[in-house]
Amino acid sequence: MRKILVVNAGSSSVKFAVFAGGAEIASGSVSEVGGAARLAFAGQKRAVEAPDHRAAVAACLAVLAEAGHRVAGFAAAAHRVVHGGTGFVAPCRIDADVLAGIEACVPLAPLHNPANLAAIRALAALAPDLPQFASFDTAFHAGQPDVAARYALPPEAEALGIRRYGFHGISYASLTQAMAARGPLPRRLLALHLGNGASLCAILEGRSVATTMGYSPLEGLTMGTRSGGIDGNAVLRLAEAFGIARAGQILNKESGLLGLAGASDMRALSQAGTAVARFARAHFAYWATRHAGSMIAAMGGIDALAFTGGIGENDAEMRGEIMAGLAFTGLVVDAAANQSGAEKINDSKSLVGAWVIPAEEEAWIAAEALAVMEKGA
Repeated sequence: MRKILVVNAGSSSVKFAVFAGGAEIASGSVSEVGGAARLAFAGQKRAVEAPDHRAAVAACLAVLAEAGHRVAGFAAAAHRVVHGGTGFVAPCRIDADVLAGIEACVPLAPLHNPANLAAIRALAALAPDLPQFASFDTAFHAGQPDVAARYALPPEAEALGIRRYGFHGISYASLTQAMAARGPLPRRLLALHLGNGASLCAILEGRSVATTMGYSPLEGLTMGTRSGGIDGNAVLRLAEAFGIARAGQILNKESGLLGLAGASDMRALSQAGTAVARFARAHFAYWATRHAGSMIAAMGGIDALAFTGGIGENDAEMRGEIMAGLAFTGLVVDAAANQSGAEKINDSKSLVGAWVIPAEEEAWIAAEALAVMEKGA
């Protein structure tokens, strides 16, 4: 049974998991890379020396080896890469050309692709004989029609790569497969990936036809620290007042729930019970519902919806509020099922199905790597 190491690197973290036969058999993370780094594994946390991603990846490999999962036993490593641009629309094996292509996408994802590249290069240095594969968060949306993907900009602006790419594609691809495994795939499926980063996707006959994120993960819904949709002239005003770097910091790191209520964690806001906390939650629900209407229009209606992500899977009150806003579609919620965290949460009288599907992005990345390996065999 082949073991696949899955790596998900962020700007200051490296998450890892090992899969065998489609099941996760080990997982952990190194957080605060470049600072007071902490290794979490097997229910324990300890300090580690991780001044950079190479050291963090080395720490991951070391703790896995201690647990009996040595590099020599891995068939491959598979990475989540946030941005594949227009060139990478399917998972692939990483070689020099692919590495250069991911590097070329850095201007499109300056907060994400550099970390993905750092982990790939670190693993190549530490385990040069281990084949590496990439799954791209933008790939699921690559087939959207141009009318959905293009901004109304002149050619010289589009030449900079400015278009709607969409993100959370690995999550949506995994969710689509999970729904298909539960029965006939709904023809018009609204997927809601709700977490610190949040987006919606209109999935028509198994394919993405619209999504709320655009050129970057900033667009769309209210998020943990991201503003979501905002007028371009407002962005220009922020840049004029504070400079481009500071404007970017405000929009990506200091806005959203954090900007509205001083906290980015939805559970903390729910427990706080203050007026600003209630407003922030209402803001999140309002814009999720409003964007849902747009996604439904893109599909010409709705047959089912599915929640995933940390908020989508665990916040019954938020799910209920969003679904109440979609009652016009014929959706009737089973309140008891929703409150208990059941998988199927629509009432039997409902014209629209409603589901809660656990996010399994790492398992999907491992499966995509195996599929590429088998195809090349």
